[in-house]
Amino acid sequence: MKTETDANTVTHPEGQGQYPEPQPVSVETTPASLSWTKAEPTSLMERVVDPENMERAYRKVVANKGAPGVDGMTVHQLADHLKQYWPTLRERLLADEYHPSPIRAATIPKPKGGVRQLGIPTVTDRLIQQALLQVLMPIFDPMFSASSYGYRPKRSAKQAVSSMKAHVTAGHRWVVDLDLEAFFDRVNHDLLMARVARRVDDKCVLRLIRRYLEAGMFQHGLPTPRRQGAPQGGPLSPLLANILLDDLDKELERRGHRFCRYADDVQVYVKSRRAGERVMDSLSEYLESSLRLTVNRRKSAVDRPWKRGYLGYSLTRHKQPKLTLAKTSLKRMMQRVREILKRGRGRHLQQVIKELKPILRGWANYFDLVDVKRPLEALDQWIRRRLRGLLWRQWKRSTTRRRKLRGLGLDASRAWKSAGNGRGPWWNAGASHMNQALPRKWFYDHGLISILDTVGWLKRCS
Repeated sequence: MKTETDANTVTHPEGQGQYPEPQPVSVETTPASLSWTKAEPTSLMERVVDPENMERAYRKVVANKGAPGVDGMTVHQLADHLKQYWPTLRERLLADEYHPSPIRAATIPKPKGGVRQLGIPTVTDRLIQQALLQVLMPIFDPMFSASSYGYRPKRSAKQAVSSMKAHVTAGHRWVVDLDLEAFFDRVNHDLLMARVARRVDDKCVLRLIRRYLEAGMFQHGLPTPRRQGAPQGGPLSPLLANILLDDLDKELERRGHRFCRYADDVQVYVKSRRAGERVMDSLSEYLESSLRLTVNRRKSAVDRPWKRGYLGYSLTRHKQPKLTLAKTSLKRMMQRVREILKRGRGRHLQQVIKELKPILRGWANYFDLVDVKRPLEALDQWIRRRLRGLLWRQWKRSTTRRRKLRGLGLDASRAWKSAGNGRGPWWNAGASHMNQALPRKWFYDHGLISILDTVGWLKRCS
């Protein structure tokens, strides 16, 4: 699950289908303008379609944006659609006659390689799912484990990382790192619905949830029926995942284990390899027999925490471990910067920096827990060097390079010698003449963000 990730929002611009060009719609649209029907809620489904709940759901869906579903409708067209059809839609929901549209298949790359299958519901179905989520979350969330951190109010991935560090610091220096194979594609509908029904007795709501689970996946022009799985992409899927995996949390608590779970990312912390291997075997058996889920043995392991990482972070092997960047996080960030710079070879540097800024700021905000600063400093240096290399390519001719270096403060002799050295962009980007002409301060004066400085500022403010 992504976290990130809004994790449930995917942007795949496509054609508008049968709908006209969208007109901007303010998220401040009032319930009255959407023709919400006011009624005193009694059943759970009536609470779902309650005007106040629907207004909140509408605002959330519009704010999350997201791609159109199979009908081509965008979030900007939702208000006009609801003005016309909401009374009928509400009646169908209350009468248990509403059937969701098929979901549109989409794929996104996984951080560790491969692709993740997503299912993008229509905007109308995202609205209904969001309204369901807002009613169901207060029912289920209080019973969830304190060691579950994913997609819950006032819970975050960084809290899971802090908890991971605390467990290892307390002496649990072996980790059982569980990878659930194709978790969202293998959720058993009957098992999941049985667990939802433990706390929901409204048959109308239960049948609607099952219909969402069974909604066909639209691929290659045809909807394919689904007998298992809860596709990522809809607002309801993360809650349903937590409901199913809460049984795993309760089993781990019953056994007295220290663990962290963020959606389907699970780590259990033990004091020895032998204990870890026992836990791995027993949990694998439990997941397969009780929840009909499969542990991917190839990606799972019993290992030291500093060799596995968790949610983008890793630990040092000190007796008092420190948080640092996982190598995979650093590689992904560097690859993303490369892609932006590759697109920016024909653009002004200011435009490239403008595109980099929100990415660097968001990345620094997530990794502000790191205790080891050296990787952040090295990343800052690497980004500046890549930008210097970009400029060197753009200057192309030796005469242009000489003129630019002179304009940046180098004396004529050194500018002439540096401009004609015959070396490549990467070498020149790290050479003394480019570092002198384009120092750190020059980049920050032009709007570039320092990840190291941003993390330091966030720590001081926290």
